[in-house]
Amino acid sequence: MNTETVGPDTEHRSPIRNFSVRLSSTPRGARLARLLATEQLRTWGLPPDPAEHIVAELAANAATHGRVQGRDFEVTLYVIGDTLRIEVTDTRAERLPCTRRPGSDDESGRGLLLVEALADRWGTTPGRPPRKTIWAEVCLRPAPAPAPAPAPSGTCFGGTGRLFQRTHR
Repeated sequence: MNTETVGPDTEHRSPIRNFSVRLSSTPRGARLARLLATEQLRTWGLPPDPAEHIVAELAANAATHGRVQGRDFEVTLYVIGDTLRIEVTDTRAERLPCTRRPGSDDESGRGLLLVEALADRWGTTPGRPPRKTIWAEVCLRPAPAPAPAPAPSGTCFGGTGRLFQRTHR
């Protein structure tokens, strides 16, 4: 029997959170990817922007350009430290993404430009044939602290489930 003891100084300070889902390579699957990713981020207490836009673009690309009849694409989110990594894996390894400057009249071709603008880093990783993974990383910046609540102006106000009263002199 193999056992391993981990001392307190080698334990992870923050858990690695991950989420993965396989969806059909259709426009409906791409929409569902965005919705599920947004809900997962909310569950983790993370802001949806810009990750939901990145997921939407990468999933739409997987459903459009990475589509193979009868094969799905996979969306994976995970957080390590202060970095959210978004991965979308499809089954068209031979079709690597490339950014291009679309003409002003073009109706498509701006997705990877959005990913490039919104992500801190992005790239591709080959997978087991016939797969490839497009990934993007977003640094999770701490949200600004909320402004303190203004002092109540009435004679009575609600607090933490109790009624507080002001005394007037």
